[in-house]
Amino acid sequence: MFTGIVEERGRVRALEHRGDGRDAVLTIEADHVTADARHGASIAVDGVCLTVVDLPGGAFTADVMPQTLRLTTLGALRPGAQVNLERAVPAAGRLDGHVVQGHVDGVATLTSRTPGPRWDELTFDLPEPLRRYVAPQGSIALAGVSLTVTHVTTTGFGVALIPTTLAATTLGALQPGDGVNVEVDVLAKYVERMLALGER
Repeated sequence: MFTGIVEERGRVRALEHRGDGRDAVLTIEADHVTADARHGASIAVDGVCLTVVDLPGGAFTADVMPQTLRLTTLGALRPGAQVNLERAVPAAGRLDGHVVQGHVDGVATLTSRTPGPRWDELTFDLPEPLRRYVAPQGSIALAGVSLTVTHVTTTGFGVALIPTTLAATTLGALQPGDGVNVEVDVLAKYVERMLALGER
């Protein structure tokens, strides 16, 4: 489990597609999150929970399965690209963001960006099946960053980025038309599932 509080920005060393190209091996250069990493550890890469399979000096390597490549932006990563990184939260750690599983639901597209005095307001389009899980003042994770929904539109939602988020994450460089991994609030999905089962 993660909290959506990014620990550092890593840099893609390589994304190597394997076999028929349906899966891949991703290598990320990082200083902080690799300090105590071990084989089998979980690290969120742009909000995607990945398992460390190797630690080649100053970097970590993870397998990326076909479903992950289909549902996220990881398949489009190129060497040198920056990504948000977070280690799994320890059981006794603070939950400073919100409950983030690292199970990305899809890709949202930035439609507008409006600079404020010290913050930026961003609006995103969201795939239609995910829109019902987003509510004003609700939680959402974008590229692994825990954010609060400021408003909901007919096709998506908006968020505001404080100076710390602009400086410490890849969201500061996001431009209209760019896609970003989105994980909706897991509580909304479970409530919907329980209500559906209760109607049977």
